Amino acid sequence: MDKIPSSTSTLTSTSSDSWDLVIRPHRKWFDLKLGELWRYRDLVMLFVRRDFVSHYKQTILGPLWFVIQPLLTTITYTFVFGRIARLPTDGLPQFLFYMSGTIIWTYFANCLTTTSETFIHNAGLFGKVYFPRLAVPVSVLISKLVAFSIQFAFFLAFMGFFALQGSRIHPNWWILATPLFLLMMAGLGLGFGIIVSAMTTKYRDLKFLVHFGVQLLMYATPVVYSTSSIPARFLPFIKANPMTSVIEAFRYAFLGGGTPSIGGLAYSFAFMVVIVALGAIIFHRVEATFMDTV
Repeated sequence: MDKIPSSTSTLTSTSSDSWDLVIRPHRKWFDLKLGELWRYRDLVMLFVRRDFVSHYKQTILGPLWFVIQPLLTTITYTFVFGRIARLPTDGLPQFLFYMSGTIIWTYFANCLTTTSETFIHNAGLFGKVYFPRLAVPVSVLISKLVAFSIQFAFFLAFMGFFALQGSRIHPNWWILATPLFLLMMAGLGLGFGIIVSAMTTKYRDLKFLVHFGVQLLMYATPVVYSTSSIPARFLPFIKANPMTSVIEAFRYAFLGGGTPSIGGLAYSFAFMVVIVALGAIIFHRVEATFMDTV
């Protein structure tokens, strides 16, 4: 009669096998697994496609909403803040002034609000299969960048139209810093978003506050007004907002108006680096236990 191998011998032979991937608990604060995120780049692009396609799925106008929304917002701002409130725009065409602020703020706000719901909206997916959780918020930045690119092209078309009409717009070499502006907007949106996302696993109230907070923050940012129109006693508070320097520099680069500040951009960049690092650390710590609280 053949002898049945004991469980001990079976475990011994199994443990000698080689594995392609070993999943172990990680408790180090700075173990962000960015290399693993790069290996899952195909999954990130799959999420990008999902976000981009599903956002306007089963709508009549589809991707045209990427253009319609900023256009309607710009027209509203031009009428309310330009015609009625008569806020100064540093001599720039009102339509271009408000559109430039709108498309930049929309990208930042969309990145922040969407990434802030990462754990809540993807809890079912996270509970079934393993992949780097940062893949989801990173995919949001890329999918929103596609939408921004469409709106930005629309903005350039209006710039050309106003230039042909003889409007005083003066694009300059600061345009070369556009990738830096995008990096800073994406970083700020990602950093704040993933911090809120980590906190909403325990405090669901933040989910309701974040959209309201973003709307309030817009009025503390020179989207519908210029920094030159702000009273001196309030100016330090406005400049403390890291988005202020980005918007001012963007307007100066493409329209030639406003007062860009290299020091202000350096502050915004440093602020962005700190908030992204802090957000990534908190996000990494929460992802290990969030399924117990979501």
